[in-house]
Amino acid sequence: MLEFAVFTFGMLASFLLSGLRRNKKAQRANPPMLHHMGLVMMGFSGTMGILLLGYAAAIMLQRGIG
Repeated sequence: MLEFAVFTFGMLASFLLSGLRRNKKAQRANPPMLHHMGLVMMGFSGTMGILLLGYAAAIMLQRGIG
């Protein structure tokens, strides 16, 4: 299940970045949906990073490491 989620996230990120790059190259404004999906992906990435750091810190504190 985790592999599917990582694959889906990677495909969405690749699609968003290619769309942004193509619009920048053509000197066009990004569509609102592309912009909002980019913000959602950025927020999701940041939130998951913070949660995983907290989880790792909790495990280290439980085991007395650090």
